[in-house]
Amino acid sequence: MTTQAPRCVALSGGVGGAKLALGLARTLLPEDLTIIANTGDDFEHLGLTICPDIDTLTYTLAGISNTETGWGRGGETWQFMASMEALGGETWFQLGDRDLATHVERSRRLASGETLTGITGDFRQRLGIEPKILPMSDTPVRTIVETPDGPLPFQHYFVREQCAPVVTGFRFDGAADAHPAPGIAEALAGDDLSAVVICPSNPFISIDPIFAVPGLRDMLTAAKAPVVAVSPIVGGKALKGPTAKMMTELGLDSDAVAVARHYGDLLDGFVLDSSDAGSDDAVRSLGVDVLMTDTIMKTLADKERLAREVLTFAEKLGNSSHG
Repeated sequence: MTTQAPRCVALSGGVGGAKLALGLARTLLPEDLTIIANTGDDFEHLGLTICPDIDTLTYTLAGISNTETGWGRGGETWQFMASMEALGGETWFQLGDRDLATHVERSRRLASGETLTGITGDFRQRLGIEPKILPMSDTPVRTIVETPDGPLPFQHYFVREQCAPVVTGFRFDGAADAHPAPGIAEALAGDDLSAVVICPSNPFISIDPIFAVPGLRDMLTAAKAPVVAVSPIVGGKALKGPTAKMMTELGLDSDAVAVARHYGDLLDGFVLDSSDAGSDDAVRSLGVDVLMTDTIMKTLADKERLAREVLTFAEKLGNSSHG
């Protein structure tokens, strides 16, 4: 059930972030939520522009995602990939038949001169999604994973190599020439903004690419609302993906405190899982307020509960800063 709640901007990557984004979408009025999606994962494959995080958010909020994997569409078929394999084509990145339509139509419209922001907005409306989903930029930005054997485009590292190579760093090709997508500045401005939520996404490959867009992090800093991040690390482990592995390889502690330290003075609040109760004082020592709760989102009710708790936490932080 949708209820009146504060206006919110959420920053999100794919699977983990989409869970909280769905909870926020079901808690806030549609006009009160804007989701800024990471596009550093985007890449060109088989002649198509693939936008994994935008698509995961779109499919999740439209209720058509594969709930077992968290990515891709439910009820998918794989005739295209079978035919591609028979012809000797690349099959390491799986594109389902229903999912393929998204990439084909997006690529066609990009080639005709439309923007990623415009196409994403049209797709979400056609799929019945009311909150805004904005790419971080209309300019292509590509996450490159640095390894001892040389750089790897993100999807080659993540999917083709199954995150096996050791990570030594990251770069975001194209970021220096990028600009925040239309609508982002407006979403982050205004006295009525009550919360900026960094979803529990990988800070290095899902959130840092967003910050790499010139001016975007400054907009977050200047926003009048508290910035609250939800830890993607629970009990020293990543619930999804290679976050903990990356942190270890980068010489960081693979814990929630290191995530809070990574975000630094951008944060006003940090949401820790109850299993990390021993870490709250270390986070507070960074000058960041802490909310302890159950952050694992297995059910729709979990997603909605966490969204409500995060928004209430942000509201309290906002009230205390104005007190």
